[in-house]
Amino acid sequence: MSTVTSSWRQRRQAARTRRALERALARSSSPSMRDELLTMANGSGLYR
Repeated sequence: MSTVTSSWRQRRQAARTRRALERALARSSSPSMRDELLTMANGSGLYR
């Protein structure tokens, strides 16, 4: 597999994960849950 293909797949996966996270944040009414989700997102490198 070429590096172009793998980076494209990584970007696609990151976009899907980010959308899922944003949906979870929108559904979450609890501020502590939102903080937890954002902490996990930052730890995963999605929002760096």
